Amino acid sequence: MRLPRLPFKQLLRAFQKQSDQPSNMTSVQLADMRKPYVSGTLLEKDLPTRDPIELFETWFNEVKDAGFMYEPNAVTLATSTKSGFPSSRMVLLKGYGQDGFVFFTNYESRKGKELEENPNACLLFYWDRQNRQVRIEGRVEKVSEEVSERYFHSRPRISQLAAAASTQSAPLESRAVLEAKMKALEEEYKDTSKEVPKPSFWGGYCLSPSRMEFWQGHSSRLHDRIIFRKGDPSGVAQPAAPGWVMERLYP
Repeated sequence: MRLPRLPFKQLLRAFQKQSDQPSNMTSVQLADMRKPYVSGTLLEKDLPTRDPIELFETWFNEVKDAGFMYEPNAVTLATSTKSGFPSSRMVLLKGYGQDGFVFFTNYESRKGKELEENPNACLLFYWDRQNRQVRIEGRVEKVSEEVSERYFHSRPRISQLAAAASTQSAPLESRAVLEAKMKALEEEYKDTSKEVPKPSFWGGYCLSPSRMEFWQGHSSRLHDRIIFRKGDPSGVAQPAAPGWVMERLYP
């Protein structure tokens, strides 16, 4: 159903008038959904470090140690086709350092195919209790086969078998087909002394950051945004860690 272009208040009234028509419009008044933010600030003078990787580690540890999030290392990975058609999904961060941010997946999945033709990608962390986001942009490369092998065999055996059973992102006739493949693999590798081989289509990626943005929500909605980027200082940008500059952005 196409709605006419209306000023926002009129559009809200249009929503309300159609709220009794669930086939056309949700009955939830999304425009009224909002939460107060903590009165946090992100000021340059208070930064514990001007190294974006170290600042990420500080924020990540604060979230992890607070214990509110079930998976604090869950992160949205955005990829794109060569023609610019985007897609995103949640993955689990499995390592980070000065070289970049590491995650593992099926190389033949949609994200794997998109990264093959367009290695530019973005990771986005959102930690709602702290009203914080970290956005990490850069180029992705596969990690070494040795690293992928080592991580694969550190996983629970059931996870290893599941990785082998799934032709990720391919059409599946029914769940029963998948469960049958899993059952066959469990039978084949019921001897736990027999190693489950890492599938050739499974492994890791490392995103090497060229831009990292730290966002701190504020109760006034005048949020703080500080971006670190590779390059030389220009305009209001200030020197940061070697190879990086930092600058404040309007919220």
